Formats: sequence, structure tokens, C-alpha cells
Amino acid sequence: MSTLVARTDYLRTVLRLDGWGTGVFGVVMLAGAAALSGPLGLPTAWSIPFGVAMVGGGLALLLIAGYPDLVPSHSVAVIGVNVVSALALLVLPFSGLPDLTGFGVAFMLIGAVWVAVFAALEVSGVRRGGL
Repeated sequence: MSTLVARTDYLRTVLRLDGWGTGVFGVVMLAGAAALSGPLGLPTAWSIPFGVAMVGGGLALLLIAGYPDLVPSHSVAVIGVNVVSALALLVLPFSGLPDLTGFGVAFMLIGAVWVAVFAALEVSGVRRGGL
């Protein structure tokens, strides 16, 4: 195993975990859009596009992780999208746009932390990999 491959294994693993988690969560948002609307206060018209975007994002992450050689600009883009997503999840509950329940606010804030953790892990992976 080459040194570069060994150094990028961590990032590749984090990208795969992020991809699978994002995709599965997107499927949950799509399949449970109507059922989650009441407890979260998130309208179905919001859950469905979020779910579609998350499934697409998960597939993109898995594609990036599966490249024979990780592309630095792709990894940096993933980090940027995660940072923007975390900030959006942090701001959305307090924007008044969706009328979220207390559980919905907690759900969004936990999501913000979750996405920020992946962004931090990916930053660490880029640094470890020397990308």
C-alpha cells in the first residue's frame, strides 16, 4: 500500500460514512415526510426536497469516496457544503420560516452538530492525507 493511499484511507472512510448517513437520512425524510410533519412541524413540502437533496448528496459523497485517487477540490467542496448545511440547520429553526415544534428545533440543532462534526472529520482527513 502506498503512503498516499494509507494517508487518504481515513478521509475515504469518513466520506463513505457521511455518504451513507446522508443517504439513509434522506430516504427517511422522503419515506416519513408526512409522518414527521406533525412531530417536527416541518411541512411535507420542505421534507421532500430536503430528502431528495440528501439522497443526491449521499450518492455524490459515495462517488467521491470511491474515486481511485481522492481529488483535493472535491474534498474541499464537501467540507464547504457541510459547513453551509450546518449553518443553515443552525439558523433555520430561528428564522420563523417553518413553524417548528420544540422537537423540530432540537432535531435541526442536533442535525447542525452532526453535520459540523463530519465537516471537522473531513478537514482532519484532508490534513492527514496531505491533500
